[in-house]
Amino acid sequence: MGEVEPGPAGPLEPPEPPEAPASRRPGGIRVLKRNMKRNGSRNCLNRRSRFGSRERDWLREDVKRGCVYLYGADTSTATTTTASSAASSSSDLHLVLCTVETPASEICAGEGRESLYLQLHGDLVRRLEPTERPLQIVYDYLSRLGFDDPARIQEEAANPDLGCMLRFYGEKPCQMDHLDRILLSGIYNVRKGKTQLHKWAERLVVLCGTCLIVSSVKDCQTGKMHILPLVGGKVEEVKRRQYSLAFSSAGAQAQTYLVSFETLAEYQRWQRQASKVVSQRISTVDLSCHSLEEVPEHLFYSQDITYLNLRHNFMQLERPGGLDTFYKFSQLKGLNLSHNKLGSFPVLLCEIPTLTELNLSCNGFHDLPSQIGSLLNLQTLCLDGNFLTTLPEELGNLQQLSSLGISFNNFSQIPEVYEKLTMLDKVFMAGNRVEVLNLGVLNRMSHVKHVDLRMNHLKTMIIENLEGNKYITHMDLRDNQLTDLDLSSLCNLEQLHCERNQLRELTLSGFSLRTLYANSNRLTTVNVYPVPSLLTSLELSRNLLECVPDWACEAKKIEILDSLPTLVEHIPLEVLDVQHNLLTRLPDTFFSKALNLRYLNASANSLESLPSACAGEESLSALQLLYLTNNLLTDQCVPVLVGHPHLRILHLANNQLQTFPASKLNKLEQLEELNLSGNKLKTIPTTIANCKRLHTLVAHSNHISIFPEILQLPQIQFVDLSCNDLTEILIPEALPATLQDLDLTGNTNLVLEHKTLDTFSHITTLKIDQKPLPTTDSTVTSTFWSHGLAEMAGQRNKLCVSALAVDNFAEGVGAVYGMFDGDRNEELPRLLQCTMADVLLEEVQQSTNDTVFMANTFLVSHRKLGMAGQKLGSSALLCYIRPDTADPTSSFSLTVANVGTCQAVLCRGGKPVPLSKVFSLEQDPGEAQRVKDQKAIITEDNKVNGVTCCTRLLGCTYLYPWILPKPHISSTPLTIQDELLILGNKALWEHLSYTEAVNAVRHVQDPLAAAKKLCTLAQSYGCQDNVGAMVVYLNIGEEGCTCEMNGLTLPGPMGFASTAIIKDPPKPTTPSSSSGIASEFSSEMSTSEVSSEVGSTASDEHNTVGLDAGLLPRPERRCSLHPAPTSGVFQRQPSCATFSSNQSDNGLDSDDDQPVEGVITNGSKVEVEVDIHCCRGRDLENSPTLPENSPAPCPEDRARGSLFGIRRQNSVNSGILLPVSKDRTELQKSPSTSCLYGKKLSNGSIVPLEDSLNLIEVATEAPKKKTGYFAAPTQLEPEDQFVIPHDLEEEVKEQMKHHQESRHEPEPSEEDRTELSEEFDTAL
Repeated sequence: MGEVEPGPAGPLEPPEPPEAPASRRPGGIRVLKRNMKRNGSRNCLNRRSRFGSRERDWLREDVKRGCVYLYGADTSTATTTTASSAASSSSDLHLVLCTVETPASEICAGEGRESLYLQLHGDLVRRLEPTERPLQIVYDYLSRLGFDDPARIQEEAANPDLGCMLRFYGEKPCQMDHLDRILLSGIYNVRKGKTQLHKWAERLVVLCGTCLIVSSVKDCQTGKMHILPLVGGKVEEVKRRQYSLAFSSAGAQAQTYLVSFETLAEYQRWQRQASKVVSQRISTVDLSCHSLEEVPEHLFYSQDITYLNLRHNFMQLERPGGLDTFYKFSQLKGLNLSHNKLGSFPVLLCEIPTLTELNLSCNGFHDLPSQIGSLLNLQTLCLDGNFLTTLPEELGNLQQLSSLGISFNNFSQIPEVYEKLTMLDKVFMAGNRVEVLNLGVLNRMSHVKHVDLRMNHLKTMIIENLEGNKYITHMDLRDNQLTDLDLSSLCNLEQLHCERNQLRELTLSGFSLRTLYANSNRLTTVNVYPVPSLLTSLELSRNLLECVPDWACEAKKIEILDSLPTLVEHIPLEVLDVQHNLLTRLPDTFFSKALNLRYLNASANSLESLPSACAGEESLSALQLLYLTNNLLTDQCVPVLVGHPHLRILHLANNQLQTFPASKLNKLEQLEELNLSGNKLKTIPTTIANCKRLHTLVAHSNHISIFPEILQLPQIQFVDLSCNDLTEILIPEALPATLQDLDLTGNTNLVLEHKTLDTFSHITTLKIDQKPLPTTDSTVTSTFWSHGLAEMAGQRNKLCVSALAVDNFAEGVGAVYGMFDGDRNEELPRLLQCTMADVLLEEVQQSTNDTVFMANTFLVSHRKLGMAGQKLGSSALLCYIRPDTADPTSSFSLTVANVGTCQAVLCRGGKPVPLSKVFSLEQDPGEAQRVKDQKAIITEDNKVNGVTCCTRLLGCTYLYPWILPKPHISSTPLTIQDELLILGNKALWEHLSYTEAVNAVRHVQDPLAAAKKLCTLAQSYGCQDNVGAMVVYLNIGEEGCTCEMNGLTLPGPMGFASTAIIKDPPKPTTPSSSSGIASEFSSEMSTSEVSSEVGSTASDEHNTVGLDAGLLPRPERRCSLHPAPTSGVFQRQPSCATFSSNQSDNGLDSDDDQPVEGVITNGSKVEVEVDIHCCRGRDLENSPTLPENSPAPCPEDRARGSLFGIRRQNSVNSGILLPVSKDRTELQKSPSTSCLYGKKLSNGSIVPLEDSLNLIEVATEAPKKKTGYFAAPTQLEPEDQFVIPHDLEEEVKEQMKHHQESRHEPEPSEEDRTELSEEFDTAL
């Protein structure tokens, strides 16, 4: 495993292994030096070789102990600023055992280092202060991520994969190989100086930015290098040496390096690139994200620097190149020092009079010095993301200041100094603590035109006087707490944003109003006076308006409106969105008056017809995009569509179309996208071949049996004909090269030949149904749930949504479903899709607490993303269904965890039950406040640092601590009322409400068709992004017993469970046609075979003691419907009687011709049907218990169960009838689950399985009623009839009676008989 370097004895040191010689190290810490040993994955150590047993024992003694992975200089070979520092094969790794109290100085002393360096997320590298404690830093980091258990934190801290997020170095790794800054690099012969005093030597030469960097190959990453500034210098040819160049810097102390290249091509490439650098005048220097504590010394000799970018560094004040020396830049005009954690304002910056732009955002300032008033030339000052509460009066001296950013500070009011800064035209104060909007203060600032007060604490507004404000044109009041807003005094207001407040009434001036955004409020009244004649966009969605305001009907330039007003003459409408209203018709003259209309979305209404396009023969319609999904349109509307010859996109999904006339479709030659899904169409007209521009055809969930003639269209790209009745496909000789996606799933009768599949082989995505594999004895297909998945890319060229679906999870005792949305990246969703189920399986084995294992699953998956998760992020949703051991009234529980915007909704009794939490700035005020308190910059589009609107994601580690991976977790027991579960990404839930989604699919019988319907609705409602939906149908109820799942046999409290395996269960879409409930056995195992396995041992009179002694209670997986009993009894009883064709043990002769009641035959054998169930019993305390000294059961007995309690019903054999709960038979079963596990007989009737009682029933003595555990077929099959000759009928009866009386057993009491008659009702 590697050599262990012993350390000194001390309080931080574990006991010394006897084989390691003792030696002393200063500081009392233990260091283990080992080479990095690979086990197949990058940046992974062999887990077994990290510590010895003594070290592990020492760590277990105290959770405050741990280890720090210390990467040395050699380890950073080939490192970049990413955490991919994959060491060379001989790289050395130090494992330092320490405690949370161990300071960095002690580790440095033990290692012989000057300092330790910390790298976060493969990005910046910071030097640790001597008093900082590395292990405590790791523990705090893991705790903030979401780990709660100290022991788990200790375990995670010792995981080497954590290096992708947090890593310690013994020496500062060089970051000179920025791929975006390196122009050229290579290993060449180099000589310093023009004279021959120095020899030629092999060196690494890099042309980076404006400098030539020369270093030895061995020490190129340790910081030992020579940097030659080339700006203003020279690049000359060396005449005495072939393919050589002389690089010289500018200035009096110029240096020269001669570089010899091997080929002419390299020589010319370096000469061209270096000549460009030399000819530059160095006016802008970008050193952002370089982990600098001071600027390079040579920069001070460049007198032409006008802009210096030092964003995201660790600049210090009192250092040779620190901030206190910046006054040397005599020409400096722009300086960016944001995100440097300065803590206090560097006063010496005020001595740079040439500054015109200064950015000091996110530095933790609490106040500003008065000396800032000396920067008289300053025009732009950015102070966002600090802790400022006031501004000094001296700031008013900056009369040239035209932009002042103080967003995300702690201001409680608009600073008065704004009145003196007359050049300011914008007030940027988003994310502060302003509670009162004082219009009087704004009126005194005649120079201010734009006001940004979003994400404050605004609750009220004050109007000091009636004087109007003629200057403010734009105001942003989003995400506040305003209830009433009267801005009628702002007579020149052009644009207002007031979304996500609590507004009930809104009053505005309409003189200049152009755009109004007032979504997501509680508006009942919107008053605008005068009529806004310039209004172009109006958004009033998600309010409480009962009607559209009258003034909206008179706005002549309106383009976007969320609800339909009464039309006036010749409104120049171009875009009209009236979806999700209660419209039953459109005005008759609608299309004839709105001649400029290009876009109409009237989806989700109750339209039954459409108005005519025009009165004349020639149509003047300009309509191009028409969305009419989810209405009540019939075939009568199709002729109207011909009046819109310019239609490019037509959505008629989820209507009541039965036919689409070929002559009408023939005239829509401009169609590019056609959606006819969810109707009752049987064919697609052949005239679709005339739509030469058609690239998308969606017609799923119809009754189409003939494949349409679309494979000859030259531009066809996407075809969805899933969930239809296709039987065959006639394909042309050559398919169009443009075809990319063909979906044929859900066509159960479709059989594709190999030749057809070969023809489709070039298609990028071909979706067809998988043929079911033969079911083995060790597997079982779950009948408790089934799922359907639909994903649509929309108008984007790639799909960034992935889904996870495991119907049989953890050996078939549960299920896992997930949805992952990467927004703009497809890499992370696919990684999570492949790994998250495995992580969950590992965590479930470590903890039974759903909150613990779900949280750890997300956090471990976050770590496993590695380098991919440093810059990329993904929303994640995980749903885990498992047997419920906590709630005795439920058979399964559902645990849901999510980060980001993916959500899950449960349909319970027809009502939606949200199970997720949306972690976004807009929908979670608590998360928005957390991000604001941590001084993140939230841009105007509500994104953290302009990257994402989510506050919790997997990945995006570089945005820590604003973006965290800790999930929201909820658990709920599943009941018989739970119908389905819907999983969707952000795009789905942005366009569909929970109620609409549930109502749309709860009556759709196919989960695939249901999922596709949701995606189709979202696209018809305006979604142009990736959309994904998964629908999981649940069949949870009394028959949801998990004891028999996966072929595992478990007895009930007083009964015996069947060993039969349920194979190929039918879809629970049709209620059982037969009344009664019966067991279903495997098609490979007959009733007699099951009976022989179960009852043969029991019927042996001589094995009572041995069998009883061989049964011991043992822990078994039980469902909550059938908890494990505390005691049990085994009653010897045959479960089946098998008779030969000549003479049986019962004395039945083959010459008998009278059928025995309750006895059926199959071939030459007479069988007594047996029912084997799980049940719950009462009065278990009266049952005899097993002997304590009983031996352990044999493997065969374990396969069948550990406890047996057999109830008898016939008088053929003896047994004890135990009382059974009467309430069990009174449970009502829903039609959707009544045929679950049902076995379809040859005559078409269904024999469903009942698991409410656990017993072995012999059908000959079962009480007779119309319904019961054995449901007779509606018509007896020929093979189910046993005919006894008439002359032998009496003899058979006599022999059966004699056989029954020969048994010496007590008869059941009359009370027991009565209860039995009510409990078991059987009809044969």
